[in-house]
Amino acid sequence: MRARGLVAIAVLVAVLGGCAWLPQSRGAGAPMLDRADRLAREGSWEEAVTAYSDFLTQYPEAEGAPRAAASRDTLRALLSARVELVKLREELTRLREDLARRDGELVRVRQEAERLKADLEKLKQVDLKLERRK
Repeated sequence: MRARGLVAIAVLVAVLGGCAWLPQSRGAGAPMLDRADRLAREGSWEEAVTAYSDFLTQYPEAEGAPRAAASRDTLRALLSARVELVKLREELTRLREDLARRDGELVRVRQEAERLKADLEKLKQVDLKLERRK
């Protein structure tokens, strides 16, 4: 009985220890995933999205698939945000130009209002003079 327990422990140690000595497999498609990661690090985000999608198409059940999907989706969101940012900057530029044009128009209208007030005051003075002469 004691011999069986020692043999079982020896087998267990050999199996568990042996697993630690085996080279770690990085999974199917590792070079494709490495390429996608490199493209993402280098800032080639459109190409990285394509590379991640290609990896997921070929290896949908691979160990790195969830991370590849998350990276692809993050990059897609980033690219969408950049497109939206460009649109918003263009809109901001247009709105600033419109505001500057309207500010100029407001200054012109205020000057015209002041001129009309002055003219109205002159007309009142003329009207008063005419009333006094009667």
